[in-house]
Parts: sequence; C-alpha cells; structure tokens
Amino acid sequence: MKKMTCRQLGGACDHVFEAKTFEEMTALSKNHGMEMVQKGDAAHLKAMNEMQRLMKSPADMQHWMENKKREFDAL
Repeated sequence: MKKMTCRQLGGACDHVFEAKTFEEMTALSKNHGMEMVQKGDAAHLKAMNEMQRLMKSPADMQHWMENKKREFDAL
C-alpha cells in the first residue's frame, strides 16, 4: 500500500489516502474532493476549480497525471 495526501494529489488538505494502484489513489482523491466541495469547503472548491482549469488543456492534464503517477510509483 502506498500513501499520498490530498495536497500531493492537487487537493487542499493533508488527508491521507492509501491505495495499491495509482488508479485507486486518484479515485479516492476524486471522491474526497467531491465530498469536501459538497460540504462547501472553500479550500477544496478552489483546488477543484484549478483542476477544472487544468482539464481544459488535454496536454496539460496528461502532463500533470504523468507527473503524479511518477510520484506515486516512486513511493
């Protein structure tokens, strides 16, 4: 099991996720982010808006994902 924080995955807090694969890790992060946004957490809303901005450029988003996967693999 590998551990990463919400902040390491582009989020806004130090909540720790544990997963065996990068895909599991990103799913946990996404679910957490959506939950926090639904609760009205301003910091997570800001982080979510930044991710949405990043997703407007497929190349930028792919680059970001590749970097995060490398970070995960290095753990």
